[in-house]
Amino acid sequence: MQLKYSNYVAFSHDYGFAVNNSGQCVTCDSHEEKTRITERMWEALCGKRIKQPAALAVLFVLMFIGGCFFVKANQAKEFEKNDYGVFLNADVSSLERFKMYETIVIDAQYFTKRDIELLHQNGTVVYTYLNIGSIENFREYYTTYAELAIGEYEHWEEEEWVDVANPDWQKFIGQLSQELYEKGVDGFFIDNCDVYDYDPHESIFEGITAILQNMMTFGKAVIINGGDTYVAEYRERYGAIDQIMTGVNQESVWSSIDFDSGTFREQTRETRDYFCKYLEMCKADGVEVYLLEYTTNQKLIQKIKEYCKEQDFHFYISSSLELR
Repeated sequence: MQLKYSNYVAFSHDYGFAVNNSGQCVTCDSHEEKTRITERMWEALCGKRIKQPAALAVLFVLMFIGGCFFVKANQAKEFEKNDYGVFLNADVSSLERFKMYETIVIDAQYFTKRDIELLHQNGTVVYTYLNIGSIENFREYYTTYAELAIGEYEHWEEEEWVDVANPDWQKFIGQLSQELYEKGVDGFFIDNCDVYDYDPHESIFEGITAILQNMMTFGKAVIINGGDTYVAEYRERYGAIDQIMTGVNQESVWSSIDFDSGTFREQTRETRDYFCKYLEMCKADGVEVYLLEYTTNQKLIQKIKEYCKEQDFHFYISSSLELR
């Protein structure tokens, strides 16, 4: 409605009288003068002289159309989607909230095919979390594969590193991938390829590679979360990474987690520079790049946004490790 008001004001200033937001003269003394002013307004606006009733009718139509455009513009701005979100501990109660995101990462083991269809109807891309390098004690399959654990996972008491070289584990991950694929997910968000950093043996490297290459056969996105030691080694050996991944997500490039105090801090310059170089290498190899940061520091948030905009990276900044 601001455009309507400014047009009237500009006109009234030029012609020496004042009008209100309804287009009525508020400085006129008589009905005849108001009629004459309305006709003069229309003549000035469109170059034709027209009697007051018709002039008012046309003016109100124009005002209505302008108002509709104004409302539509505000609605579009209000419902503009966020680019990327990671919600590993969310459940179906968050489906409505997910509609505000272009791309989300969820644990699709706890969602149905219908849930994912509803998100697709809204135009949301859905990636599923899949942990290939460690085993979590809250999973239904934990007792079946607990004997494959090879070490404690620091800071995460419910997890243990798992022997990815074991054929039974590889077969199980393949079956689980198939189940998630059949739910209609758009890709896989692969966690804990860092098991190769924990246990840098050839069998572990080959085990991760076998799992990832099998996942690539689904023709869906395969995004590796972390795993820089493994990815760098694969690239060193084979010269490219497009046989094992389509994207990379890196946590804590600009922010860091103090697990002892349970607080967030700014990442060290050395670590930040290392990850920035790694991610820019991945980008040069043609994969999509995503950042997952944990902070409430507004100055740091602004730095992250500026960096990602400059590099054309996706990012999600969480105020909590829970990722709900």
